[in-house]
Amino acid sequence: MLRLPSTLLLIAGIAFTGLVAATEPEESIELRGNPVQGGLLFGTAPAQTHVFWGGRPVRVTENGEFVLGMGRDNKGLMVLRFEGPDGEQRQRVVEIGKRDYDIQSISGISSKIMNPSEDDLQRIRRDSAYIGKARKVDSSRTDFLTAFDWPLYGPITGVFGSQRVYNGVPKRPHFGVDIAAPTGTAARAPAGGKVILAHDDMFYSGGTLMIDHGYGLSSSFLHLSRILVKEGDEVRRGQVVAEVGATGRVTGAHLDWRMNWYDQRIDPQLLVGPMPAPADEEQTNTGGMND
Repeated sequence: MLRLPSTLLLIAGIAFTGLVAATEPEESIELRGNPVQGGLLFGTAPAQTHVFWGGRPVRVTENGEFVLGMGRDNKGLMVLRFEGPDGEQRQRVVEIGKRDYDIQSISGISSKIMNPSEDDLQRIRRDSAYIGKARKVDSSRTDFLTAFDWPLYGPITGVFGSQRVYNGVPKRPHFGVDIAAPTGTAARAPAGGKVILAHDDMFYSGGTLMIDHGYGLSSSFLHLSRILVKEGDEVRRGQVVAEVGATGRVTGAHLDWRMNWYDQRIDPQLLVGPMPAPADEEQTNTGGMND
């Protein structure tokens, strides 16, 4: 299991105190969320304030709302700087809580997946280009300001950040949460957004769907058997957008739900909380893990 520092177990919507070196009046800027690896911070600043996170400019709504992401391996102190319309600068220093990650060994991966051919490598490069282009989307959508829901209910068989070992060979960490469910199980949009990628057959991730929630925040669904929307479609929170599958690098049917804030990998579980009880028996399959 992933272990978080108890002092940093914070939920979106509750102002937190994991900040130091504030140089502005407390009432002028609100921050809430999880200042931990894989977490998100949601903020509100006075209108027309420019925000910089670790030196990087951050998109801000007309009402001063913004979102920040912390990757799997971010740690230590990050500077959150604010610049008012009059040029006045203020800052806060955010301490990013470190998490302990599991090691997860998976066997039974096919030799084709473990040792891609030259044709497969070319396909992998094309897939990466598609995904890279989608992740560059920086829209003004504000769906990220709404609550997020689990896309389906079921046993969690893989968690964010765990080091993966395939057929005894260490590989990249896992960047999503795996939810086991039979092939064909409906997967719903966790929040509203716009489809920025819909690909039926990528080498590692199989059927792959990406939804833009705005301001750099996106969701990805991997290993799908069927995609029910197309690129450019607007989707609403709770809409059925795909069906669970066992495509790509998998050992069984499941949904791999991932989130990104631009290039930073985000843990979806920190947004939605504990998994509710399965809605019915057909979602109690315990197989399925992924790349």
